Amino acid sequence: MTGPSASHDPRKKYRSAYQRWVQTEGIPVVEGYAVEDLNNLPLAPWGRKGGKGAFINLVGNEGVNDTYVCEIAPGGSLKPQKHLYEETILILNGRGATTLWQQGGPAQTFEWQEWSLFAIPINTWHQHFNGQGDRPVRYVASTSAPLIMNLFHNTNFIFGDSFIFDDRFSGEQDYFTRPGKFFSVEDRIWETNFVPDTRKVKLYRWNERGAGGDNIHFELSDNTMTAHISEFPVGTYKKAHRHGPGGNVIILNGEGYSLMWLEGQPKVKVGWRPGSMFVPPDKWFHQHFNTGAEPARYLALRWGSKKNILDVIGKIGRPDEDIKKGGDQIEYRDQDPEIEAIYAAELSRKGLRSKMGQFL
Repeated sequence: MTGPSASHDPRKKYRSAYQRWVQTEGIPVVEGYAVEDLNNLPLAPWGRKGGKGAFINLVGNEGVNDTYVCEIAPGGSLKPQKHLYEETILILNGRGATTLWQQGGPAQTFEWQEWSLFAIPINTWHQHFNGQGDRPVRYVASTSAPLIMNLFHNTNFIFGDSFIFDDRFSGEQDYFTRPGKFFSVEDRIWETNFVPDTRKVKLYRWNERGAGGDNIHFELSDNTMTAHISEFPVGTYKKAHRHGPGGNVIILNGEGYSLMWLEGQPKVKVGWRPGSMFVPPDKWFHQHFNTGAEPARYLALRWGSKKNILDVIGKIGRPDEDIKKGGDQIEYRDQDPEIEAIYAAELSRKGLRSKMGQFL
């Protein structure tokens, strides 16, 4: 990673309810612009969860959401949990199952594997199990805990309230197994509660973002938080664009780098490979470059549901429309002239060639 320092402003002497709660959890807190490899992130025993964990609060989260990594011991399980904040989970490695239930209702269990994606219905009891006896399971989760903690600043309420959101989940036995459906074909939005393998799910062309890239957006468990997957070909890069904070980008396939910058300021360069994660800060332009020998695919865990819109969390803006027309995207013709030269040089070092000529 290169670019400006990601250190915190020492003048910020007051701590939010969320920050105080994180401190009481007793696990590491990772800060900065990026995490090189979520699979190798050092973890510590996490008493409340019954596993090992670490919080990730990068600059781009900006207090609107967070992520954490959790590990389940071989053949083990985590403690039962429920809470009033939303949580979207990506399995990083291993296989296992999750059991969930409403207070007083029947339990149901669904299985998952490496790279599965799902969201736990809000305030629903759930417990995760490692289905392997020889190695741990590790997952990463993005949550709305900062928003909920700072709004209510009462953990007894957040973890102990008994209200059942039966409009989101009322114990349906096929909740995580029933087929998904398009919420919007035009905008590539798929409504589902479970994605078996994010590396293999079908994507759809998104011409506006450039370079022959494909994409799908998800609506998960009727949440206000959401996710999307994008993929772009070998020898290409996407157009630079910007949006609000809290877009947690996790690399699924490929290798390359991304540039992030606030208009008029120096660029931060983040190298990535499968398991890397970074979060573009609020209204920073960012641009993704594939320097590997296979298509690059990433998952973004973020705000921005089109079904349950929450406008107070930043402004998503218009990230696929020309900035000259009031949007938030820099078209190829208007990008810094050095972008293509630097990219071609990066490819040349690996014996690859740019295929951007057809798009520029």
